[in-house]
Amino acid sequence: MQLPISPSKVAHVIIRARKFDADIPGSGQGRELRAFIASLNEDEQAALTAIMWIGRETFDASEFDEAWRTAREEASAPTEDYLLGVPMLADYLEDGLNALDISLEEAEDGIDPSV
Repeated sequence: MQLPISPSKVAHVIIRARKFDADIPGSGQGRELRAFIASLNEDEQAALTAIMWIGRETFDASEFDEAWRTAREEASAPTEDYLLGVPMLADYLEDGLNALDISLEEAEDGIDPSV
């Protein structure tokens, strides 16, 4: 299956979401994470939401296409607002990647860890 978003972009969101969740003072993680998600195209935003839903077990990994279509059709708020309001976003995204047989470690290759 070809995802409409690169695994490295999902890994980037996971890294920033972990820092956002850790609430590192003055890190600007929330603003940067929000801007990164907002900069994704509509297909990528829907894929990110679908991966989170799979990680949260709202959908099964085999239902990715349905989750992706649902995310596109039902988007009513900006994706960045919706996702940043989800507790444990990074964990759900990581679980979603795992369910889709995508290694987070491989997806993180080439990403600057200081992001």
